[in-house]
Amino acid sequence: MIEVTAAGGVLYRNSQKDSDPEILLMFRRGVWDLPKGKLEPGESVRDCARREVSEEIGSTVPEIEGQLCDTYHEYKEDDEEIGKTTHWYAMNLQNPDQQLEPEEREGIEKLEWVPAKLAMQRVGYENLVNVIEDFLRWYETEKLM
Repeated sequence: MIEVTAAGGVLYRNSQKDSDPEILLMFRRGVWDLPKGKLEPGESVRDCARREVSEEIGSTVPEIEGQLCDTYHEYKEDDEEIGKTTHWYAMNLQNPDQQLEPEEREGIEKLEWVPAKLAMQRVGYENLVNVIEDFLRWYETEKLM
């Protein structure tokens, strides 16, 4: 099995409508997903997360505000078994009103800000529900500080 390291982010902004934050979801390969990608040689996991989120949503490089969790899943690609560990971070943009553009070369069709609790229902992978739940716990802790 080939082991792969990746990193990504739960990019959030404070909602104007209610107390729950909104998180950015991207639609790729027929499912709603969170931005993430593979670690490049010589790159730190944190830098990978920032780079991948920025590239996939066409933004300035986001700020990491907190470390969330790690996920692991296995899949098959070109007859190879892959074991992928993804490190997740809570992220925020310096300018939350900037125009975002989905990275079409990565197959990303659209981006949408979604209330976090609704995002848990929308994401197409079960492990992402756990990531969003972890984000909400982190957010509540940070909000109370």
